[in-house]
Amino acid sequence: MKTLISLNVGEPKEYLFNGKAEKTGIGKKPITSVALHKIGFDHDAVASTEYHGGVDRAVCLYPYEHYGMWEKEFNIKLPLPAFGENLTTTGMLEKDVYIGDTFEIGTTVIQVTQGRIPCAKISKYNGVDLLSRIVESCYTGYLFRVLKEGVIDADSSIELVERVQEKYSVLKANQIMLHDRKNAEAIEEMLQIEELATVWKNKLDNMLEKIK
Repeated sequence: MKTLISLNVGEPKEYLFNGKAEKTGIGKKPITSVALHKIGFDHDAVASTEYHGGVDRAVCLYPYEHYGMWEKEFNIKLPLPAFGENLTTTGMLEKDVYIGDTFEIGTTVIQVTQGRIPCAKISKYNGVDLLSRIVESCYTGYLFRVLKEGVIDADSSIELVERVQEKYSVLKANQIMLHDRKNAEAIEEMLQIEELATVWKNKLDNMLEKIK
C-alpha cells in the first residue's frame, strides 16, 4: 500500500549553520494541496540549482519508513519533512521502486529519474551526521520528472502506472553511483535506461570513460 504521509513545499531561506549563513530550500513545510508543473511545485524552489531542481528533478520523495530507523540510531526526533522532500510516503522504498517507474498522484503523473544525491545540508539542518549514513546505506530518496501537470492533495492516492524495467531499482542504481563506480557492465546497462536523468547519464559516461 502506497500512502502519502506528508505533502511539502517551501522557498529557500537563510539558516545559520555553525555560525555561518547558508541559503537552502531544505526547510519545507506540510501543505494540504498544491499545483505541480514541469519544473516543480508552486511555492517551492531550490537554492543550489547545480545539484537540485530542473525538469529531471522536479519532485523529491523520501520514504517515511527511514525516519524511525534514523531517529533510533541518532536518538533524535525528526520533524516532517526532515530531508527537504516534497513527498513523504510509505510503501515506496528505494529497493521496491525502479528507475523509469511512472506513478499517478492526484491529477499528476510523475516518473522516477534518479536517486537523490544527498548533500551536507541534511546533516546541518538536522544537527547530526546523517549524510555519511545516508550515502553508506543508499537510503537517499529519489527524484521525478513530471509527465502530466496537475494538483496533488495531502490525501491523494498513489498508483503505479507503468514499470519499464525491473533490473535497476533506485537502491541498486544508488549503489552503482555511490559505491560500485567501476562496474562497467552495470554502468553500460544503466545507460540503456532511456528514462534515466540526463545528469546521471553524463556522470555514468564519465565513470565509464575513467574505467576504460
